[in-house]
Amino acid sequence: MVVGDASLDIDTLVIGAGPGGYVAAIRAAQLGQKVLIVDKSEVGGVCLNRGCIPSKALIAAAHQYESAKHGEAFGVTAENVKVDFSKTQEFKNSVVKKLTGGVAGLLKGNKVEVFNGECMFISENEARCFNEHESPRYRFKHCIIATGSRPIELKTFPFGGRILSSTEALSLPEIPKSLVVIGGGYIGAELGQMFSKFGTKVTILEGLDTILNGFDPDMTKLVVKSMTKTGVEIITNAKAESAEQTDKEVTVKYSVGGETKEVTADYLLVTVGRRPNTDGDLGLDLVGIEMTDRGLVKVDHQGRTNKPNIFAIGDIVAGPALAHKASYEGKVAAEAISGHPSVVDYKVVPAVAFVDPECASVGYTEKEAKEKGYKAKAAKFPFAGNGRALSLNNADGFVKLIFDEETQLVLGCHIAGIEASNLIAELGLAIEMGATLEDIALTIHAHPTLGEIVMETAELALGNPIHVIAPRK
Repeated sequence: MVVGDASLDIDTLVIGAGPGGYVAAIRAAQLGQKVLIVDKSEVGGVCLNRGCIPSKALIAAAHQYESAKHGEAFGVTAENVKVDFSKTQEFKNSVVKKLTGGVAGLLKGNKVEVFNGECMFISENEARCFNEHESPRYRFKHCIIATGSRPIELKTFPFGGRILSSTEALSLPEIPKSLVVIGGGYIGAELGQMFSKFGTKVTILEGLDTILNGFDPDMTKLVVKSMTKTGVEIITNAKAESAEQTDKEVTVKYSVGGETKEVTADYLLVTVGRRPNTDGDLGLDLVGIEMTDRGLVKVDHQGRTNKPNIFAIGDIVAGPALAHKASYEGKVAAEAISGHPSVVDYKVVPAVAFVDPECASVGYTEKEAKEKGYKAKAAKFPFAGNGRALSLNNADGFVKLIFDEETQLVLGCHIAGIEASNLIAELGLAIEMGATLEDIALTIHAHPTLGEIVMETAELALGNPIHVIAPRK
């Protein structure tokens, strides 16, 4: 493959094949670039292999199990409903295999060369790729770094044995009888609630005064209520201090209000955030890439670093560590390399927690909108006023629209309820296009659908709701 130690010439080197990297590689290839993508693991990155996709597959299975046990309202009952968790894991793995195989096919179909191994910069225009079989050198015109992130490991709670990161939790061979979760963010809340639906006794230790910090408080209340129904114990303002494990269990000591307590479980899951993968042997310091104190790469509005031909995207740059943000940035970087005037615009970056009920947000909160100088108001319509939600026997939740009272411009939306993750897309488009309340209210929504709740919320904000009584002025 390589004559001597000469460098092979390519247009664009992409380091990392996650949702940022593989999207960037495909877009760059579509624009006529000769592209090499490098990843030491499977294509698809953490998202497809050890994060977004496998977790949602297990969450879907947990919902299925819960529905099978509790169908009385529909007149559907079943006895001795059981979970064969090995088959559940087989289902999860099959979904992952289909998607990663699909990504591999897309890369091949777009003539993107794939190197399975690691990569290290030699200079601003050269890098060495290596695995146990070969170590070719490549000379590139441009590079997109998309190395992603990994779970933060606390010194007091090192991963191993019965102390798990989200990666190990998603691959457990059995449903644990009990589980302690440190961290009540979206990962801890999603996985904790998922296991509780399978019958696990779950305890969540959260250092702040609420789980799902950053989401609308009204949304969080609904999730806490739902979690409590399945027996999840949520302990807020708790500081986890230490853990002792045996071959069968782990005991966690924590303090609340100055009082030290402890809880014992089969496993401890630590979900306190993610760390950017910029501290390895990539050679960013050798090239002179500018970094922040948090280990993030400094980039401009196109994802370009201080080295004009090197870009960075996804979890290693500022902003939320979200797969869809990384994919978006990947396309912008690939287009910028090809001379397009593409720039990042974070006006609408939806955030979703796949808890029960689902929570999804986009745009401003009412407080944020006021801080930006808008005369902001909120309108809130309940799922209980929607025929489709009632027919699904799933009427907990609401749509809350944030708008400017003077211009009727839609500024934000917060949805808690079934299919919130899908409903939020309409509002992202509305905000991106500069839609007003009237634009949404006058758009005919199919009946009976959950989407009608968005229309009804806009009508409520305008003062002429049909399916709730308008508040007195």
